[in-house]
Amino acid sequence: MSAGRPLTKAERKAMNRAEHERQITQDLIAQHGKDLGTFYAWLRIVNIRGTQAYRDGNTDFIREAALALQNVYSRHSG
Repeated sequence: MSAGRPLTKAERKAMNRAEHERQITQDLIAQHGKDLGTFYAWLRIVNIRGTQAYRDGNTDFIREAALALQNVYSRHSG
């Protein structure tokens, strides 16, 4: 319950999604260490959200994620 009332379906869905993403991050950090685990968690969450965006027909999210990966790659490769 939040603010003295039950959560709406959309609020519950958002809360469950956030909890699931938090669990993914914790598991991957525990398995791979802080830096690599955080990176793997980011990739996993972007993959999940990208799939959802693709199904909804929103290509902007996919384009932004690809640009972010391009920026990370260009910063860390010679």
